[in-house]
Amino acid sequence: MAATKTRSSSFSRNISVAPTSQVPGLKYGPNGTIFVSSGIPDLDKILGGGFSLGSLVMVMEDTEAPHHMLLLRNFMSQGLVHNQPLLYASPSREPRAFLGTLPNPILSKDDKSREHDIEQEKGLRIAWQYRKYFGEHQQNFEGQKDGKPEYCNDFDLRKPLERHFLSGQHIDCISLQGSQNLATFRDRCSAFLAQLPRFDGNITSAGRITIQSFCAPQCEYSNMEWEMLSFIRSLKSMVRSSNAVAVITFPPSLVSPSIAKRWQHLADTLLSVRAIPDEDKELANLLTGYQDMVGLLNVHKVARLNTQVPVILEATTFSMKLKKRRSLVLECLNQAPIDGSSGSSYGTSGGCSGSSKTGRLDF
Repeated sequence: MAATKTRSSSFSRNISVAPTSQVPGLKYGPNGTIFVSSGIPDLDKILGGGFSLGSLVMVMEDTEAPHHMLLLRNFMSQGLVHNQPLLYASPSREPRAFLGTLPNPILSKDDKSREHDIEQEKGLRIAWQYRKYFGEHQQNFEGQKDGKPEYCNDFDLRKPLERHFLSGQHIDCISLQGSQNLATFRDRCSAFLAQLPRFDGNITSAGRITIQSFCAPQCEYSNMEWEMLSFIRSLKSMVRSSNAVAVITFPPSLVSPSIAKRWQHLADTLLSVRAIPDEDKELANLLTGYQDMVGLLNVHKVARLNTQVPVILEATTFSMKLKKRRSLVLECLNQAPIDGSSGSSYGTSGGCSGSSKTGRLDF
């Protein structure tokens, strides 16, 4: 019996030794959790590492602005950069066309310095014995860090993803337009996830499922609320037993409030995005950097697998900004200085209400 315990304990140690560290795009977290990156470095930090492998992520859309598409694009591009299988479903007629809008990774600081050295070297005439050092830099310049792909990249939203990331990949695009039921779509998801079974200690790759605007009116099943609820439950069960992460976006206003609450309850990680009115003077006076904001992101729930300890975030509302008009960043909301001459005060509580469209804000 002692020998058996010794063997089992040594086997468990072998499992915890992270073959995952050799797999691009995966990293270990606490309590045996494995993360895949959301494609947004700030969001990974907020969530404690990224999206948990085997979890269901749901994003509530804003019907007035397509800010949820920013999250989808970064999430999908990050997976393709790491050669991870991708299943993308959309209510559009040609979902594969969306792949042409995915952003391209931005070079890291080290890579930028290497590129600058290479460009500088081309314009200089120096002794031949020094050229070998530039050659070493040039061999390492592949948009990588220490010879390995980065866990999370910054993406340039102005530049499309290079073609070599889209070629030779296991990419499955599905159009949900006109679908009368979800049985066929469920079978496609099951077949996709069957290629990524979960075996502890033997993870070779992770898959990503992205479903855009799940209850869009273009789909004939959009009025079958209980069938959609059943599909989400089934998908969550399949994802939990596989090496994959599923992200679903949906406009909650298109389903009944009770069904929307059930969907939110099924999500392991729940996010929402909101647009910012252009002429909201109240918010402009209340928040610093209001002119640079393109929207707001709320974190309603963070996945907690293998533990019952809840996550207590310092803030739940973050501003969405485009750094240098190309990369998406998230920042905590900062209250603007109070004008003492007017004698007015916005209050010092942690939450305050803006306009009727923005709702509760956290500082």
